[in-house]
Amino acid sequence: MDMLDIRPSPIAGTWYEGLPQPLAARVDEYLAKVKLPELKGQVIGVIAPHAGHKYSGQVAAHAFATLRGLSPDLVVILSPFHNYSIHALITTSHQAYATPLGNIEVDQTALAELQENIDIPITPIPNDREHSLEIELPFLQRVLKNDFKLLPIMICAQEEGVAKKLGAALAHTLKKKNAVIVASTDLSHFYDQQTAHIFDHEMLKRFESFNPETIFEAEYAGKGFACGHAAVASTLWASQRLGADKVQILNYATSGDITKDHSSVVGYGAAAILKTI
Repeated sequence: MDMLDIRPSPIAGTWYEGLPQPLAARVDEYLAKVKLPELKGQVIGVIAPHAGHKYSGQVAAHAFATLRGLSPDLVVILSPFHNYSIHALITTSHQAYATPLGNIEVDQTALAELQENIDIPITPIPNDREHSLEIELPFLQRVLKNDFKLLPIMICAQEEGVAKKLGAALAHTLKKKNAVIVASTDLSHFYDQQTAHIFDHEMLKRFESFNPETIFEAEYAGKGFACGHAAVASTLWASQRLGADKVQILNYATSGDITKDHSSVVGYGAAAILKTI
């Protein structure tokens, strides 16, 4: 690991704690407060928010708490790409991600397999500043006690056709692997609390329906919003092919629940994707 090309964190110390002990303590505190409902079946993946930990960390902890006791060899994270890019799909050109809790190696073999299975280029770039993928890593590092590798994909072209192809290719890549998938998304942005609740519960209903096409329908019709809607849809399409048959919503909150400013909030939801049969 010491010889690998490491992607340095651009957000440690701002979006989450910058030192190992405070970061571990904060993440563990979030996880300790989680009270999960009964989950029947195998966890294939999770949906988690990606704001700064102080805003969405408690909601995210509900998603990652479902991974306790699992020992995946590979964790796939699908996230949006918040900056402009001409590339439809992006990954890191580095060999590992750094957080204050240590480095996580990118699974180059799995990445190459995924590229073989999809006719859309997955473009590697250096030193990306995307927070929505990295913000999930400390939770994985605290929940999963085994060494795992990472398959990071950032979606710039949030189009239904791209998402569907990515889901199918991902399922084909993972079918013989011990892996879990993380879909990174927040919900509505900058509406008042009452309006956000309406939009967010509609989008969470679409997630729960396990019908990925309806996520795009909600987004395009303005019925609900999720900045990582394509990441969630791809994850659901992949999970269906891997045998999952249920999405269970675990927690919901807004930034206003933390800041107490309800005039302009961001919504956060957590869910588990389960194979029950």
